[in-house]
Amino acid sequence: MRVSREQAALNRDRVIDTGARLFREKGLDGIGIADLMKASGLTHGGFYGQFESKDALAAECVTRVLGKSVERWRRLLEEGLLEEPGGDPLRTLVEDYLSARHLNGPETGCAFTTLAADAARRGGAVAQAMSDGMEALAGILRSILPDGGRGRALAILSQMAGAMTLARATADPALAEEMLAAARGAILAGR
Repeated sequence: MRVSREQAALNRDRVIDTGARLFREKGLDGIGIADLMKASGLTHGGFYGQFESKDALAAECVTRVLGKSVERWRRLLEEGLLEEPGGDPLRTLVEDYLSARHLNGPETGCAFTTLAADAARRGGAVAQAMSDGMEALAGILRSILPDGGRGRALAILSQMAGAMTLARATADPALAEEMLAAARGAILAGR
C-alpha cells in the first residue's frame, strides 16, 4: 500500500525520535535496524526508503537530540532570568545538566554522554552532527560567560559531559552524586 507524503514524513519523524531514544539507551551498535523499525511501529522494509544508512539515521538523531538540548538551554535561561532577574545563568545550566534527573535518564538526555564514543569510532556525518551540537552549546555558554571566552566555554562543556559520563559509569549511586557535585562546584568556582 502506498503511503502519502504526509504520512511518510510522519513515519520518518517517528523513526528519528525512536532512534534518538534507543541509540542513547543502547548505543549505535546496541540496536539493529529491524528492532528500531519495530519499536517505531513500522516495517523493516521502509527504512531504506527513508534513510541512506544506519549512520545517516544516527546523524539525524544526534542533530535532533542536540537541537533539543540547545532549545532546552535557551528556555532554561529565559525562564530563569524571568523568574530571577539578575540571576546566575551559568549556575542554572550547570545545575540542570549535572542533576539526578539527567543522571537517571540517559535515553532522554544529552547525546554527548551516551554517543560520543560511538561518534568518535564512526566519524563522518555522526561526528559532524556532534561537532555542530558542541559548537551550538558552547556558543550559549560563551554568551553567558563574563569574558565570552571560547576556551572556557569548551572547558565547561567538557567538564559537564565528562562528569555525567563518569557518574553514569559507576555502580555506586553515592559516588555518582559526589562526582556531579564536585563538577558543579569546580565549574562554578572557576569563573
